[in-house]
Amino acid sequence: MSDKYIKKATRHVNQNEDLIFERSSPGKKGYRLPPLDVPEVDYKQALGQAARADLGNMPEVSEMEIIRHFTRLSTWNYAIDLGMYPLGSCTMKYNARVNEVVARLQGLAEAHPWQPEKVSQGALRIMKILADCLLDITGMDAITLQPAAGAHGEMTGIMLIHALLKSKGNPRKKILIPDSAHGTNPATAAICGYAVENLKSNAQGMVDINALASQMNEDVAGLMLTNPNTLGIFEQEIHKIAAILHDKGGLLYMDGANMNALVGKTRPGDFGVDVMHLNLHKTFSTPHGGGGPGSGPVACKKALEPFLPKPVVMSKPDGTVGLDYDRPQSVGRVRMFFGNFGMHVRALAYIMANGPDGLRQTTEDAVLNANYIRKKLDGTYELPYKSASMHEVVFSDHLQSEKGVKTGDVAKRLIDYGFHPYTVSFPLVVHGALMIEPTESESLDELDLFIDAMQSIAREVNEDPELVKTAPHSTRVSRLDETAAARKPVLRWKP
Repeated sequence: MSDKYIKKATRHVNQNEDLIFERSSPGKKGYRLPPLDVPEVDYKQALGQAARADLGNMPEVSEMEIIRHFTRLSTWNYAIDLGMYPLGSCTMKYNARVNEVVARLQGLAEAHPWQPEKVSQGALRIMKILADCLLDITGMDAITLQPAAGAHGEMTGIMLIHALLKSKGNPRKKILIPDSAHGTNPATAAICGYAVENLKSNAQGMVDINALASQMNEDVAGLMLTNPNTLGIFEQEIHKIAAILHDKGGLLYMDGANMNALVGKTRPGDFGVDVMHLNLHKTFSTPHGGGGPGSGPVACKKALEPFLPKPVVMSKPDGTVGLDYDRPQSVGRVRMFFGNFGMHVRALAYIMANGPDGLRQTTEDAVLNANYIRKKLDGTYELPYKSASMHEVVFSDHLQSEKGVKTGDVAKRLIDYGFHPYTVSFPLVVHGALMIEPTESESLDELDLFIDAMQSIAREVNEDPELVKTAPHSTRVSRLDETAAARKPVLRWKP
């Protein structure tokens, strides 16, 4: 492997690692308990048929072995604490440590959801202040904090639209979804019982207004719009889009996953959005990835407020905070208890630590960082859409494909440069897409390292395309057969 272009150090002392089962020996233990000081109980007799005598094939290892095993495994992981995550449309920003400190306060971390309201005032007030902040940020009228993630928020928002239209006697049949929307949008509409109709983008990568006008009719319940869209482009005719929908009795749903480009600069409620979700695990820095926990609050305009999931946090006349269950038109619960409360704590800590000026600054920095990358890499990689970029930028592999190198090859070679790959082959409207979102977390030095890596890989494509096509080369295993792994997964270890 040639390292002549690599400026970022990628290697450190590490060891290969056996499976924990392969280190197992009969009789080893990682603990030692004192003798019983109470009478021994026959658990088999006490539990009856519920007792499990055979624990299966469990590893038997010493404490030192298990500590070293998992510590070494941890060094294999890439993390935002190590370097940049350029994943587009995912906003993999740094999770501020102050958020974690606050979320671990005893009264919050150990609060039980069944505590009476009178002893839960601190937790309830956190939820109420967060709700008020999010309403101020979005320009909406009402909100639920229940949904557990972005896609869950989408489902909740479409349920609200269905409930409102049903109350008027016509729930309608279809949802329009642009080809530049997030991939979860069509699945959400289908789950909620709607037929999905695709809406084409124009040459600028935005919604085709004429196409929308021709497709919008009394069968359409609404439009699910990601704004800025998945190309990182702001829908400049958003007011016209909202007007076309509203004139025919439809509603505008906004996927708020890309609010990292809008907070403190503009509010969806001010440009015609009826209902939207927010990703606390993107825009407001709560942990993201590994399956959660996420959080996807849904904000809406007044007409949809009666249908919000119950309970809703409310202020009482006596100055305390409580939960309103008396909501006869509610769509019901969408999440047990009151949502992922730990994420609410973290998000509010982030909002309060930044304040209005700080939140606006994060938005400006995120957009600046994306445009810096765009400017530096334009020409090295093809820029299929010339419209202004917001928080993320999408290139294509067109220039590299002439040498037989695809976007996935470039992404795997990027691993050798010490970076997590960008989002590959998405959005689908760009063939061979390279989707890059730096967020506001990254310094100029880190951006320059990333840009240098991408430029170096482009040079390698011209000089030695096989080097890129066979990457990565610095990892513990070489390029995997992803097709076989997906079709014939090995899900368990056998001795």
